[in-house]
Amino acid sequence: MKKLTGLMTTVAIATGLFANAAAAEDVRIALVVKALGIGFFEAAAKGAEEAAKELGDVEIIYTGPTETTAEGQIEVINSLIAQNVDAIAVSANDTDALVPTLKKAMQRGITVISWDSGVAEDGRQAHLNPSSNALIGNMIVKLAADHLPDGGDVAVLSATTTSTNQNIWIEEMTKVLPNYPGINVVGTVYGDDLADKSYREAQGLMQTYPDLDAIIAPTSVGIVAAAQAVADAGKIGQVNVTGLGLPSEMAGAIESGASKSFAIWNPIDLGYSAAMIAYNLATDKAKAEPGATIPMGRMGDLTLDETNSGAMADPFVYDSSNIEQFKSIF
Repeated sequence: MKKLTGLMTTVAIATGLFANAAAAEDVRIALVVKALGIGFFEAAAKGAEEAAKELGDVEIIYTGPTETTAEGQIEVINSLIAQNVDAIAVSANDTDALVPTLKKAMQRGITVISWDSGVAEDGRQAHLNPSSNALIGNMIVKLAADHLPDGGDVAVLSATTTSTNQNIWIEEMTKVLPNYPGINVVGTVYGDDLADKSYREAQGLMQTYPDLDAIIAPTSVGIVAAAQAVADAGKIGQVNVTGLGLPSEMAGAIESGASKSFAIWNPIDLGYSAAMIAYNLATDKAKAEPGATIPMGRMGDLTLDETNSGAMADPFVYDSSNIEQFKSIF
């Protein structure tokens, strides 16, 4: 930016133009979430802001649709393309539907990564998994099996039928079922990451399978709704709700006994890491290619595999021994 001198400097500062020009040099990173109003993503936004503060020249644009649809995300992304942001980091509602729009963004010189829930390879430069898909798949069934030493019937309450991460985790869970003899998955239902629908689906599972022992919900919305449904049905101690959730939202379920344990990565760390990766790619401090490492600040480095994907960290288990410590954090 050229220096302003004399009267021009005075005028520019007085009208705010100088400040606006300086702000315009910030790297603008759009954190696009599945839907606004979800605690997990709001915590991720805090992490992204933490990364922005640490980097010093970053503006975070936290945005997303009001409902968990691909159409809503496409509308948001088109708006971001029109704003000519520097980077888009998206948690996708559909692995394929966003690709044409995100390809348009990349053609305009915008850095595109996916995080949490991935986009097909053609639609992004890199993908940040919160953990290893295999580790998550194993963890969600292990959480149920740990409290069913003699085996039992379990059901899965997922998000949407097209949710990339949910489908992969359920697939990985299915692969390791032989390691948990006696665990029988009786069905999978979808609550679309809507609290009311997830609640109704959990009610339906208990009615359809009266001998149900556990509900596995690998979604922060679904697990809370299922725990409430179990409590309202008077089945605490009979049906254990587990899966992936937020400590702040699951503390009551742990305290009531509707859930014995659950797991999650830290969404603050996830948003922080996504922002760091987007920044380093957008500023050419790193390159997205198989085998490359991308700095993630305090979270270390992300190592990309042959699909330009990498894992941030292992999932962490929360139960009555540590819920008090974490429920006020996220």
